[in-house]
Amino acid sequence: PQVRFVNDFTAVCHAIPHLRPDDVQAVGGGRALAGHPIAVLGAGTGLGEGILVPHGDAFLVVPSEGGHTDFAPRSALEIRLLTYLTEKFNRVSYERIVSGPGLVNLYEFLRDREGMAENPGVREEMRRDSAPPVISRHGLARSDALCERALDLFCSIYGAEAGNLALKVLARGGVYLAGGIAAKVIARLREGGFRQGFEHKGRYTAFLETVPTLVIVHPQPGLMGAAHAALAR
Repeated sequence: PQVRFVNDFTAVCHAIPHLRPDDVQAVGGGRALAGHPIAVLGAGTGLGEGILVPHGDAFLVVPSEGGHTDFAPRSALEIRLLTYLTEKFNRVSYERIVSGPGLVNLYEFLRDREGMAENPGVREEMRRDSAPPVISRHGLARSDALCERALDLFCSIYGAEAGNLALKVLARGGVYLAGGIAAKVIARLREGGFRQGFEHKGRYTAFLETVPTLVIVHPQPGLMGAAHAALAR
């Protein structure tokens, strides 16, 4: 027997061509076109990115570390966010924002620099439990203004980076969202901020309006992809 190590997000990319219709949920855009590149992003503990390029009757998976590219602010608020995070980390990548720890960074920025009040009850919940799920839960329920604003900003910047990757590879085959966060906040992704960030690209807005974005809801896409990668050897 042979053992082959595969990066976890590369394994997710290998799963994409084998997902069934009920393994994904659309969050906007047009229809995926067969035989065209596919972009994959996944926010979780970090921000994974990958690309699938058509190759004969199948796809070639191209690994990427695109989550570590420089964050590009789009507004005065995001310029202040960049300044805040630069003071904290020196260099700011998209992963510092579009990830579980990134959601906490957004929460703290809005609290510490933008003057939004923190609910003592939420603060106590975050002390007891992992902070990102607490922020997501209250943001989705709209039960805390600070959490709600942090989640909205997260979704908008997530959309912006997904649109960046879609433009770089002309992802007419679709943009897939993996990772532990997207499936949990799919209701908020559908509300508009994500797609607005995705599509707002000046002269290429019309193109991106046609590109579908799909959230992977399969429970173990990495294991599925690893199995298919092994079978393909």
